[in-house]
Amino acid sequence: MLLGIGVRLQKFLAQGGVASRRKAEELIRAGRVEVNGVVITTPGFKVDPRKDRVKVDGKPVALPPRRWYVLLYKPCGYISSARDPQGRPTVLDLVKGIPARLFPVGRLDFNSEGLILLTDDGELALRLTHPRYQIPKTYHVLVQGNPSEAALERLKRGVALEDGVTSPAEVKVLRKLKDRTWLEITLREGRKRQVRRMLAAVGHPVVRLKRVKLAFLTLRGLKPGQYRVLAPEEVEKLYELTGLAKDR
Repeated sequence: MLLGIGVRLQKFLAQGGVASRRKAEELIRAGRVEVNGVVITTPGFKVDPRKDRVKVDGKPVALPPRRWYVLLYKPCGYISSARDPQGRPTVLDLVKGIPARLFPVGRLDFNSEGLILLTDDGELALRLTHPRYQIPKTYHVLVQGNPSEAALERLKRGVALEDGVTSPAEVKVLRKLKDRTWLEITLREGRKRQVRRMLAAVGHPVVRLKRVKLAFLTLRGLKPGQYRVLAPEEVEKLYELTGLAKDR
């Protein structure tokens, strides 16, 4: 991941794979770190990763290639994959100007809309979608009919599908209409077309489905088809949530 301008030296060293931030601070205080040929002993010293030359014990520190993290508001009518054999438009057709081979994190089916993350960071993508890490995904769903309390309880406890019983879901009624209902559903697993299959199983087929949240990320400020690049602090938080921060 490329760091921003004016980064603390210990963070730069950690991102460069030299040591943890705490160990990097010790290296700095021990006088083992140079910036542009000058020994720096203050951990809070800031460097510009694009211009400054940093060495530890005389060896240059190189940052890994920049990784990209793009939050897209996927409209209906797009495939959540890098390419489609049938020639249908994909989510990558909506993202221009990113100099990387992106791929979607998880799936939103052709007729669904909402938040989808695109990245070239395979390890983070794996952890965000793996049930082990319990990353919540929240959907606003318009269903046919008005679900009874019994139907809502089935969703909350877990629904028996052909590939097994689903994990418990968080379910809230947002708005009741005459013959339809808006629900908010939060899952911590990601089976294929899971929300649609769960609701069909309890007798309330989906009319419209929109993913509104992934972990702490939302669609705020975006319209269908628009995207933004995640801020460094958002990426750091995703790394913390998935345990990757400890592995770096």
